Amino acid sequence: MHEILTSTAMAKADRLTIEGGIAGFQLMENAGKAVADAAKSMVTSGGKILIVAGTGNNGGDGFITARLLQEADYKVSILMTGDKGRLQGDAKRAFETIADIKCVSVDTNMNTFDLIIDALFGAGLNRDIEGQQAELISQINKSGIPVLAIDLPSGVDGNSGVIRGIAVKAAETVTFFRLKAGHLLLPGRVRCGQVLLTQIGMKSDTLAKIPVIAQKNSPDWWRSKFPVPRLEDNKYQRGHVLCIAGPLEMSGAARLMAGAALRSGAGLVTLGVSGSALLAHACHTTSIMLHKLDPDQDITKILKEKRINCVALGPGLPPNEHTRNQVLSFLDNDGPVLLDAGALSAFHGHSQLFFNAVGKHKSPIVLTPHDGEFKKLFPDLVAISSKIQRAREAARRCGAIILLKGADTVIATPTGDASISNNAPPFLATAGSGDVLSGLIAGLLAQSMPAFLAVNAAVWLHGQAANWVGPGLISSDLDEGLKKAISRLVQALDQP
Repeated sequence: MHEILTSTAMAKADRLTIEGGIAGFQLMENAGKAVADAAKSMVTSGGKILIVAGTGNNGGDGFITARLLQEADYKVSILMTGDKGRLQGDAKRAFETIADIKCVSVDTNMNTFDLIIDALFGAGLNRDIEGQQAELISQINKSGIPVLAIDLPSGVDGNSGVIRGIAVKAAETVTFFRLKAGHLLLPGRVRCGQVLLTQIGMKSDTLAKIPVIAQKNSPDWWRSKFPVPRLEDNKYQRGHVLCIAGPLEMSGAARLMAGAALRSGAGLVTLGVSGSALLAHACHTTSIMLHKLDPDQDITKILKEKRINCVALGPGLPPNEHTRNQVLSFLDNDGPVLLDAGALSAFHGHSQLFFNAVGKHKSPIVLTPHDGEFKKLFPDLVAISSKIQRAREAARRCGAIILLKGADTVIATPTGDASISNNAPPFLATAGSGDVLSGLIAGLLAQSMPAFLAVNAAVWLHGQAANWVGPGLISSDLDEGLKKAISRLVQALDQP
């Protein structure tokens, strides 16, 4: 259940399910039961619960929830926004089942309740919230009372995670069938709290008839392709990564990258360094080989002599003409290429030159920008509100896999595949952590893991490693975390 849907796709799934023979009101009953069960886990029996409901189907889910909670001896009140005369269909039918439940006005003191259930808008919101409804949401947030949201916190755009004016801050969110993009993308993800995905009667084969915007990154769909050493393998069969280092004062970035490439399982890693930095690298590396790079050395000769399976460069490189020429030289040769940091920023103002070179390269290319580096290459795409759409359009334009970094990392391919990762802890935001991620990706590419899956695997392992290390993490700590994360993953592959 890793498929991620848009609000439109979810609405279509509802319609197809109803056309398939399951009544819409039954779906609403099932949704209300899921929400009521979640509420019971948040409030002890007999507690006071306020349900804030709109006049759409999200409100209908709230009315069903109200009835079920009252039947379970909770003290339930309903605060309804809008004219009840606007209720239609299943939502109207649901409202008719709660005639004996107390209705309160917007002036009610919310601080007298133990839980507020948000049943205002859900995932279908397509406008900014203003006026009285915005004031109501502000009142909910200021109350300090725990909030349980139905489907999505009201005000969170289900397609992009953008806040539409104002949004409810939920402690928990109950959603149905599949996650929506707004559950995983920032800033909406922060407003969701803990998300509980429940099944309410929709069949998985419905997914074949609706657009899936992305996948949630999980080992379940890439672990079978993860490279595991075989008894008969030797180091030359496990891939050889060439990492290009920058000047002496930035030399640590390349070592972090090279170390992660080796940790990923690559059999050999060579660090290409300038003569002035050779001694510094030699003092800090043991398992990594060093190769002195002369300024005028032919890149083609290096690639042929060293039997390189993947080249990674960018961390620690200055964004200048020399770096730009290095990148173009590697792109002029065959084999997977990973580009990060300075290797991307060097093309600020030279985007088309870069895109042309990428377009001619026959092997996979992975770009790993953060938002600032992304803006330098794709300034016109920054205005796109959906991070998925930004990454997907950038990948299509340049012909490379785009890893748009962040706590809600999005990975997109030129053919439209996309994923969202959400397992990265906040303390991963530290200098050098991106260099480790670049090395991980390069190492998996060198071992011939399919490129899109390799990037997803690296991002997931990166997050897991950080979680193993915990608070206080610095980037050099990630190596030990990666050892544990990779070990656990490979052990799981060995299980029958």
